[in-house]
Amino acid sequence: MTSISKKIALVTGGSRGLGKDMALQLAKKGFDVVITYHSKEKEAADVVTDIKVIGQNAVAIQLDVTKSKSFGAFTETLKSTLRSSFQRETFDALINNAGYGLHANMSDTTEDQFDEMVNVHLKAPFFLTQKLYTLINKGGSIVNVSSGLTRFSFTGYDAYATMKGGVETLTKYQAKFLGPLGIRVNTLAPGAIETDFGGGAVRDNQELNAMLAGMTSLGRVGLPDDIGGVVAFLCSDDSKWVNAQRIEVSGGIFI
Repeated sequence: MTSISKKIALVTGGSRGLGKDMALQLAKKGFDVVITYHSKEKEAADVVTDIKVIGQNAVAIQLDVTKSKSFGAFTETLKSTLRSSFQRETFDALINNAGYGLHANMSDTTEDQFDEMVNVHLKAPFFLTQKLYTLINKGGSIVNVSSGLTRFSFTGYDAYATMKGGVETLTKYQAKFLGPLGIRVNTLAPGAIETDFGGGAVRDNQELNAMLAGMTSLGRVGLPDDIGGVVAFLCSDDSKWVNAQRIEVSGGIFI
């Protein structure tokens, strides 16, 4: 069998924010990268260009992770893309990152909003991984993105954080199921990060930013480039014995 020299990572929601930095850091680690985007095609194309400047190959594929019934068609598109763009039948790392927030406390959360959170944050990593795991090489890695809000709580993130708690349990079960195939599964739990997540509140609300920085041991809130390198580590052979773990990347908030 011909040896495979380059690894390939798939990052969902890779056109902006944390997903963009994950894709770029994976490229710097030597991965070729497939990113998905929901509607930001131009931004996704720019990320692909940036990865190619680094010297790695990259492709962007449209995917709405809220529509689990589309995952079968996406899987076929991915297979075709792997063959045409990478001359491969398989890939090496899956990062279940795509998602968005909801700010509403328990009394104000509607059933439709709750269902949206289920679809994007719980059904997507469950059923997308179900469709794709047979394409992941032995020695591969899956990273499920959770949140620091599963360890500490701020009212208003009730439904969102509940789903992320489910993701952390899912990670353990995926690690147990996929371990015999040589595939590791870990959870990455970012703290407060300056992105457009949640309407950009942490980035744009200086009072909130300062409050969170004051609660954090390192004295600031996170930036996107605080996160991507940890994902690249969890997808690389440097972490080959790290499995079923929750890695919080929060600068030491609430310790």
